[in-house]
Amino acid sequence: MIQFRQAQRDDLDAIMVIEHAGFTLDEAATQEAMQARIANYPDTFIVAVEAGQLLGYIVGPAIDQRYLADDLFVDARPNAADANFQSVLSLAVAPVAQHRGLGSQLLTQLRSVATNQRRQAITLTCLKRLVPFYEANGYVNEGVSESSHAGEVWYNLVLSL
Repeated sequence: MIQFRQAQRDDLDAIMVIEHAGFTLDEAATQEAMQARIANYPDTFIVAVEAGQLLGYIVGPAIDQRYLADDLFVDARPNAADANFQSVLSLAVAPVAQHRGLGSQLLTQLRSVATNQRRQAITLTCLKRLVPFYEANGYVNEGVSESSHAGEVWYNLVLSL
């Protein structure tokens, strides 16, 4: 049975293995950045664990802008209680756990946290090939992002709460 909980410092190695399996080297967060995310916004860093094995995670800070800015990928600041938007910087599932609906379950878990924290919406950027996944989870594609993260073309997706 899959359990969801806040990320802990001891999860870092497993998180980094999944991060590197899911993202290119240019896209992936550094270990230092991920450690800062665990420390600065643990309430919005959710991991999925089954039988003691970390299978996936979703993470992002609460922010005041509708769309992600590239500095969020580098600079981890604590969540502001009055921020209107919950962002997603990373959603990743271990290859052995893919195609089981875990990504959607992690989105649902973060939605619950964001709703309880009275956020207006959840915002993220994704590559074109992932747009249908997020749309199937209720997100609206609001067009090409201004982000130049990892030299890729990103799309802004938003879920109103």
